[in-house]
Amino acid sequence: MQKSVIYKTLIMDGAVSLAVLDTTAVVEEAISRHALTPVAAAALGRTMTATAYLCSWLKTEESSLSVTVKGDGVGGKICVAGDGRLFLRGFVEHPEADLPPRGDGKLDVGGFTGKNGTLTVIRDDGEGIPFVGTTALVSGEIAEDFSAYFLESEQLPTAVALGVKIAPDGHCLAAGGVFFQPLPGASEEVLAAVEAEARKFVAISTRLEREGAAGVFSAYAPVRDAVTREVAFRCHCSRGRVADLIRSLGVEEARAIVRDEGRVSVYCHYCNTTYDFGGEEVEALFAATGEA
Repeated sequence: MQKSVIYKTLIMDGAVSLAVLDTTAVVEEAISRHALTPVAAAALGRTMTATAYLCSWLKTEESSLSVTVKGDGVGGKICVAGDGRLFLRGFVEHPEADLPPRGDGKLDVGGFTGKNGTLTVIRDDGEGIPFVGTTALVSGEIAEDFSAYFLESEQLPTAVALGVKIAPDGHCLAAGGVFFQPLPGASEEVLAAVEAEARKFVAISTRLEREGAAGVFSAYAPVRDAVTREVAFRCHCSRGRVADLIRSLGVEEARAIVRDEGRVSVYCHYCNTTYDFGGEEVEALFAATGEA
């Protein structure tokens, strides 16, 4: 499977920022890690695609961003985090939740997410005061909800198309999105043109499966002129980080957990990984620092 990627450029004489993303590999990794149902994969995949787009605007590689979609649907919370390197990680609260398709045969992402709730973005560019923006969910279908977020919290009208296509065996056939973002001061004619272009992407996942992100992008500009970056599913957790966390508990607290539980166990929701440290390993951690 090809790597996930984002293509960005300015179109319409520099009045509109265009981004086309293929996040198929990222969504496939999420399915593998979390055993997602098709509708859960679609909801998380759409959210991860939009988060990747947001992360592409971060000022430095160390800058970070998180998105939480909290609706009243059967899937519970959707949480995605990323950074300026376009490393993403994410999970849904109930990855096993499922729903029958909608009347038109499409996955019921709106029912999975729920229409009553909020979308929250926390962005930290390392300037000391993180930006927090929260908007009410519009439909739970994710694309419309992010479009509302851009307009209300960022004051940037943005046409958003997101899609995830899942095969009968549960694998991701195609995932990604298209973002048209008029720059401040864009004319009414430009805004109307953006709306017209956005209507062409009601089946974005099918187009991505057929044409690829490069093919979709090339309808607007040569791929060679694009700012092109890789997007990847990569979690920040590691056994070394967990070891540091255990040391921060202090030797007595860590020993107490081992006595009660038989081990110290730390679970990462973002990548569905559990790190277990037995009693001897815990003692070795503190012996290395002279505390045991």
